[in-house]
Amino acid sequence: MRLLCRSLEVLKMGSVNYLDALKLQEKLVSDRKLGKISDTILSLQHPPTYTLGKRRTDHNLLVSKDELQSMGAELHYTERGGDITFHGPHQAILYPIISLKDIGFGARKYVENLELTMIELASLYGVKARVGSKCETGVWVGEKKIGAIGVRISSGVTSHGLAFNIDPDLNYFKHIVPCGIANKGVTSLRRETKLELPSEEVLHEQLVSSFAKSFGFTNLMWKENVADIVGNFRN
Repeated sequence: MRLLCRSLEVLKMGSVNYLDALKLQEKLVSDRKLGKISDTILSLQHPPTYTLGKRRTDHNLLVSKDELQSMGAELHYTERGGDITFHGPHQAILYPIISLKDIGFGARKYVENLELTMIELASLYGVKARVGSKCETGVWVGEKKIGAIGVRISSGVTSHGLAFNIDPDLNYFKHIVPCGIANKGVTSLRRETKLELPSEEVLHEQLVSSFAKSFGFTNLMWKENVADIVGNFRN
């Protein structure tokens, strides 16, 4: 019996402005729906940025927009699910642009596998992460959140995705109610592991590999020089 070989194109993008990444996602989603591209994933991080989901829960932002500006942080409203969250340096972000129809996944199964992706990465460094309890999205270590999920699915094609805390400045989370869940803490892989961590590039690659394992992709096609792609979506 021949095994099905499923390919995933991986765009290693480094640090990318949030709006540039959003515009690129929108173009890739359109191309994926039309069959112009295969399943693709963006691996990146953002400068300090707060984003709100489509429910527009501004009350979970605890500082004014002027204060955000003085902090050097941006605020953006999105059409993804989930509540407010923070993106910043030393955080691994994955934005999968994949066809759920092609792999036979529904929305719930998709989110569960995103959770498994982060749990798998944490386990590589001796950290026991878990899915949240009822009404707690994302991935947790004890009562502290280490990974957030916020997705959008349009005609069976995904965008937005997950954010895993490697070693971000956790003080940024003090200015929001993370993911709308009060009285819960936030943590990072650096804080939780007793092992020495490799470079962030290696950790980003391991997160992509965990994603591929969770979703059954067997052929990863890595692309590293993608700055020109981002440039096409500016202005």
